[in-house]
Amino acid sequence: MAASPASGWRGNIVIYAALAANLGIAVAKFVAAAISGSSSMLTEGVHSLVDTGNQGLLLYGQRRAKRAPDSDHPFGYGRELYFWAFIVAILIFGLGAGVSVYEGWKHIQTPEPLRDPLINYIVLAIAFALEGTSWWIAMREFGQSKGDHGWWQAIKASKDPAGFIVLFEDSAALAGLIVAAGGVWASHHWGDPRIDGWASIVIGAILAGVAMLLARESKGLLIGERANPEMISAIRTLLEAEPCITHVNHVRTIHTAPDKVFVAVSADFSDTLPMGEAESLIERLEHRLKAQEPKLSSIYIRPEKREDAVDAVAMG
Repeated sequence: MAASPASGWRGNIVIYAALAANLGIAVAKFVAAAISGSSSMLTEGVHSLVDTGNQGLLLYGQRRAKRAPDSDHPFGYGRELYFWAFIVAILIFGLGAGVSVYEGWKHIQTPEPLRDPLINYIVLAIAFALEGTSWWIAMREFGQSKGDHGWWQAIKASKDPAGFIVLFEDSAALAGLIVAAGGVWASHHWGDPRIDGWASIVIGAILAGVAMLLARESKGLLIGERANPEMISAIRTLLEAEPCITHVNHVRTIHTAPDKVFVAVSADFSDTLPMGEAESLIERLEHRLKAQEPKLSSIYIRPEKREDAVDAVAMG
């Protein structure tokens, strides 16, 4: 059943909140940078602009991922979201971190005269309030979905990159705002505009670190990750409880979308089970599996002798 517009908006509240916050903040930072000549404010403006584009790409990726399966993509387009998540990581590294380091180095080499920093402090305070609100929403939503897992464990286990990407971006944004404020203050306190340039380089380093973490997580999803161990164990338990199955050789899964899983099962069926009854049994097992695990979009059960199963231990 398709989600209603309200439920669709509710499901993407983290992305919409981050997009609205970053768009307003980017404009304010660029105005402040133009007035004050601050390097770190300029790089912070670029940072917010890149983040705004990233949220747009995530929304675009989610829409593209919802397309129905066709002859060219029989398992659907769900993993296209993972592709756009990887692009987001590249943009954070190339545009966010790259421009920040470049602008910082340029201002170190050719420092600009110091101007009144008041506008910078005002914009940074507003930006911190908006980014903090977006970060709180992202933390709340991700905290509700992580269950009993620790934060880092939940990020590594998550199959929906939108939530943890926004969380990482907002965390980096808050850290960048603190560095930018420190750079503006230190530049005026010691009368050295080059300090503001070094603050830009530090912001670039923060963004580069976040980009590498996101790229690592997105790469795993793009290549293809198994379902969580609890789901695999539940599938195996259901199959092993069937009297006509003498051994479950392996249960192999892969996420074809954040909420869709393909499972391939190799099982040794009883030798006394007629072929016709085996087909009916497999059909019943598929219905029971889908009822137990709604995320299973495709199920393949292959009768196979235990001794003939390849890599049964190593792969599942």
